[in-house]
Amino acid sequence: MKIIRDTQRNCARMAAEEYRKLLGENPHCVLGLATGSTPEMLYEELVALCKAGKLSFKDVTTYNLDEYVGLDGSHPQSYRYFMDSHLFNLVDIDKTRTHVPCGVGVTDEMAAHYDDEIKQAGGVDLQLLGIGPNGHIGFNEPGTPWDAVTHIVPLTDATRQANKRFFNSIDEVPEKAVSMGIKTVMQSRRIILMAFGKNKAQAVKGMIEGRIDNSVPASILQLHPDCTVYIDDDAASML
Repeated sequence: MKIIRDTQRNCARMAAEEYRKLLGENPHCVLGLATGSTPEMLYEELVALCKAGKLSFKDVTTYNLDEYVGLDGSHPQSYRYFMDSHLFNLVDIDKTRTHVPCGVGVTDEMAAHYDDEIKQAGGVDLQLLGIGPNGHIGFNEPGTPWDAVTHIVPLTDATRQANKRFFNSIDEVPEKAVSMGIKTVMQSRRIILMAFGKNKAQAVKGMIEGRIDNSVPASILQLHPDCTVYIDDDAASML
């Protein structure tokens, strides 16, 4: 696990450079993408690089980590809407090659089929992750088995509270989500994880210095052969 500590903006720029190199070497690569406030600066940097003609998404295929159950892609808090607004509508990507788990009418069988789609695409070349204050990656909450594939997840109260700032009230925050499983994430060839802010410091410490235990799902990343962690001083404050 490689740790890079810098400002949030510099982390975003360095991560964007990794994408520029990958897309230059492999224009047909498969990207695993994430949502939330953490990757917003990275997406800004990628949009700027694309508009400057320094990278192209036209042959890229993407698979997002997760989606809320019950929200369709037109809902402003759905992750499909987020990706369209922050990246897909702003770059030269073929929208038919972008994939976000379906959150409407989803079944366990439909969720598991997402892994089959990723395999058929050749697997994820570079997976982007954030980390929750409780150490979750995707929506894989503490206690999720290491061998979990894409599945429907009941969200903990802590996770719903952390996400309520995006909704009018806690009552509007969905109680379930569809998420890539930990096994799915670990099958990615490369991983970038970004974590900013003091509220992530405990989770970052557990991920990097703690024992590998599913009470901190991100700790499994210690075993990944090619994982880079970008953190700011606040997120690194307990290391």
